[in-house]
Amino acid sequence: MKLWMPDRVYFEPAALEFPMGERIYKFCMEHDIPILKTTSHHQVRNIPGDTDREKFSNAKKTLVVGTKKSLSLDVCKPSAHYQFSLVTNCPGNCEYCYLFTTQGKRPYVRVYVNIEEIFQTIRQYIENRLPETTVFEAASTGDPLGVEHITGALRDTIEHFGTLEKGKLRVVTKFSNVDSLLDAKHQGNTRFRFSVNSQYVVDQFEHNTHPLEERLKAAEKMGKAGYPLGFIIAPILLHEKWREGYKKLMEELRQHLNFAGREAITFELIQHRFTRNAKEIIRKRYPNTKLDMDEGKRVLKFGKYGRAKYVYPKDVAEEMKEYLSELIMQYFPNGHIEYFT
Repeated sequence: MKLWMPDRVYFEPAALEFPMGERIYKFCMEHDIPILKTTSHHQVRNIPGDTDREKFSNAKKTLVVGTKKSLSLDVCKPSAHYQFSLVTNCPGNCEYCYLFTTQGKRPYVRVYVNIEEIFQTIRQYIENRLPETTVFEAASTGDPLGVEHITGALRDTIEHFGTLEKGKLRVVTKFSNVDSLLDAKHQGNTRFRFSVNSQYVVDQFEHNTHPLEERLKAAEKMGKAGYPLGFIIAPILLHEKWREGYKKLMEELRQHLNFAGREAITFELIQHRFTRNAKEIIRKRYPNTKLDMDEGKRVLKFGKYGRAKYVYPKDVAEEMKEYLSELIMQYFPNGHIEYFT
């Protein structure tokens, strides 16, 4: 298992006023990672590189440590009621990443150290919805497990949710370094999901993430540690022998999850989509990409912010949905498909 190590770390002025900031600073010192200062992540301009591609590559190896200024939470349908951020952007380098649309100009990884303020906000949102239980997504803007060995934020968050009677946490990852989370006091309040795909999609498009086999082994560990489990199959991509590829994925999932408790496993199915802005960025950064973004084969769908996305035509999407649903019910008859989108 290869853990991500930044080539440089920028600290915003207030970051070292928080215990997590001190923790990250100590990590950098112990691993001889260059430490730099910045007044704001907006001022991180001197990323090395002579071309846009070189600057992008070096930005993906850059960590910015700061505080979360806006503590208001966005809705997060259909995954949860609300989302909050422990991290923005991701150490991974997936060619299809939906974050290109919103984070394309600032691909460096940002982490937030004012975690107690974030927790206070979460408690307030829970209070506002009582007596209902409120569900929160922690991985909409980035993958917190990818930097957990540096921050420790995810374990802190899981244990905080373990103390909440009316709050539930959802996390999703493409990484496998879960050992530090296995003995966390989660109290069953965190559903840990793994992003998985056919081997073709993982090999072709999911760079600098952990191999599929390592993710499945991590899922097995988390399930045996009592965490509710889930899997996001995303993005579902039509490719040569796609049916065989997704069937093999289900076979491998079943092999790793052949233990008591698998009945509670959830599945979220998300077809591939892209915006014109993302398409432009992807083609600049991956000029040899094999990602099919032919607008003539897609239809427009408008998101919650009015952003136009290209998705598969309805009949194609229905075929994908029906086939994957059949596979899930075959290998996990007591599994639950939460949505297809």
